[in-house]
Amino acid sequence: IKQKKVNKSNSIDWKSIFSLKSMIFTITGVFIAVVALKGFMIPNNFLDGGVTAASILLNGTFNVDFSVFLIILNIPFFYIGYLKISKTFGVQSFIAVLLMAVLMYVVEIPTITDDDFLIAAFGGFLIGLGIGLVIRGGGIIDGLEVIAIYSQKKSGFTSSEIILVINSIVILGAAFKFGIEAAMYSILVYFIAIKTSDYVVDDFEEFTALTIVSKEYETVKSLIVNDFGKAISVYKGERGYLPGKFEIKHDCDIILTVVTRLEIHRIKNAIYEIDPNAFFYVQSIKEVKGGLIRRPVKKH
Repeated sequence: IKQKKVNKSNSIDWKSIFSLKSMIFTITGVFIAVVALKGFMIPNNFLDGGVTAASILLNGTFNVDFSVFLIILNIPFFYIGYLKISKTFGVQSFIAVLLMAVLMYVVEIPTITDDDFLIAAFGGFLIGLGIGLVIRGGGIIDGLEVIAIYSQKKSGFTSSEIILVINSIVILGAAFKFGIEAAMYSILVYFIAIKTSDYVVDDFEEFTALTIVSKEYETVKSLIVNDFGKAISVYKGERGYLPGKFEIKHDCDIILTVVTRLEIHRIKNAIYEIDPNAFFYVQSIKEVKGGLIRRPVKKH
């Protein structure tokens, strides 16, 4: 589908917010995050970064429930998301955080383990899984993501770099409040959580660039566009220059296409049937914008 500019003044898409798929992802993700926080992280003063981590820090400093800080600290960020990203995104994210705060207050989950490594590993995995599922549902449960998304548009830094700087400050606070060991484990929690959430969000639909050099380039172009329905870009180049045959070269079209990980194997096999000696290489893509790309629509 062609990517369209987001209309920031659009009305709230209540049908999307309360769709069955969105609700399943959101409720499941929030519940898993609550298990991670109450069963692993909060009893042991481990942080995962962002507003959630700041709420744990404040909860350990003041005798006020974690849920109160979670809502209060997130409100400004979701207001920014409502104005600068989309109304639907802002409302859906606030609903997810409100649900999380309620469950944190009413659901009793005993401490599952007192082993620090297990707490960091499984706590990080579960909070990352919960965050990823909520994102798949169309919202977020940590307002820091809003600042990262918005700041990325206004600066030369990526969202990951922005989040890393802010979380570094939070983890320094953890070292001051809970000790250096808790801060070190919090770094492990954060690393596991972000890797897990990235995989849940992108899973097998993560985009990859596939570049092909083949003597049968016209047939390969037709295969990718007409058989697999993928858009391509073409560079004019030369093939050849092999060791011992440096003087042999041929003009050719170098083909570039963007595919998902699930599609790579099928396309490679189809190309090899056309040209067993085709050369290609695969590159991970950090971001894709514009053009004609089939991609899952993530509601923001």
